[in-house]
Amino acid sequence: MTGLSLIRDVQPLPPLAAPSPPVAVTHRRERGSRLHAVDGIRLLAALMVALHHFAGTNRVNQPDNRIWDRPVSDIMPTVFHVASYGWIGVEIFFVISGFVICMSCWGRTPKQFFVSRVIRLYPAYWFAVLFTTGVLVALPGVWERLPWRDVLLNLTMLQSGSGVRNVDGVYWTLWSELRFYLLFLVVVATGLTYRKVVLFCCVWGVAAMLAPVAKLPLLELIANPEGAWYFIAGLALYLMHRFGQDLLLWGILGMSWLMAQRELGLRVDEVEHVSSWRGAVLIFTVFLLTMVAIALGHTDRIRGRWLVTAGSLTYPLYLTHYAAGTTVINRLRDTMDARLLVGVVLVGFLVLSWLVHRFVERPVAGVVKRGLETAFVRVRTAR
Repeated sequence: MTGLSLIRDVQPLPPLAAPSPPVAVTHRRERGSRLHAVDGIRLLAALMVALHHFAGTNRVNQPDNRIWDRPVSDIMPTVFHVASYGWIGVEIFFVISGFVICMSCWGRTPKQFFVSRVIRLYPAYWFAVLFTTGVLVALPGVWERLPWRDVLLNLTMLQSGSGVRNVDGVYWTLWSELRFYLLFLVVVATGLTYRKVVLFCCVWGVAAMLAPVAKLPLLELIANPEGAWYFIAGLALYLMHRFGQDLLLWGILGMSWLMAQRELGLRVDEVEHVSSWRGAVLIFTVFLLTMVAIALGHTDRIRGRWLVTAGSLTYPLYLTHYAAGTTVINRLRDTMDARLLVGVVLVGFLVLSWLVHRFVERPVAGVVKRGLETAFVRVRTAR
């Protein structure tokens, strides 16, 4: 057999299969499609926090407390038992913040991110600082009013970084939010992608885990270990919403839950002293599962303008209710049934929140937005 015939008789091998293309992360939903169910949860979380401050804290359950004058568990035990878990609304806010910030910043520039945060945070906050200070001046005896120089510094929202007390104790959460925004701004500046946000979650999670044992104040300040895992959970949930679920995102969410349950326990033991770890973890778990359902589109049919309105009331309600609301309770506690009083005060602050949104937030935000956009044009073009 000649070489030619050998070559001719050998059957050719089948062509190599083309390599499989990498699995693409597909876009599921466009940015800006409003999730009405999230608006409803935000208002529910704000009401939880307000009810907690009015009738569920360790402070209001002490004898001779300034708000009720006797333990609230003696006055309305059922309300106290329910309200004692309302503090979890703050952790719910943090998760939703991670979700909403990622959603609203996708495809935006750092300038747009900065402007959107300023006009969202500051108008209602400025009103709240002045309103609360005015209430404490007019109705003294429950809370100590800060010196005017500290009140003015509070208008910057940077008082915690300067070692100055908050006009209202609830403002402590804004310091956590601001640190999250500054960290996330780095990712926004590079252009948000699935890979970058996942990497950000992993790096931030490692930093938050190491910060308490590293004993480095700067690392702890930046990593924010008390709040980091809630924001990370929100980011993972948004990635599920936008790109669909996968094992990596479930892993990030699972790690967030495991770290969060410990933080919940620490807060029960060291701060709240009125609720149980089991109950707190149960409520938080139900919330996370609800957010998973929202992220995966199972609540898309829940819609309504009233939910949009509910969402708009959340921030003003949170900012104004605590010091001013407990001061009002102190003045009216002997005029009606305690449960009715709590309900009346809650409704009153909901009305106030709508007024703040309608006549402060919206017009002031418009003015500030136009001013900032003009200023950024000058920054870009001035020589």
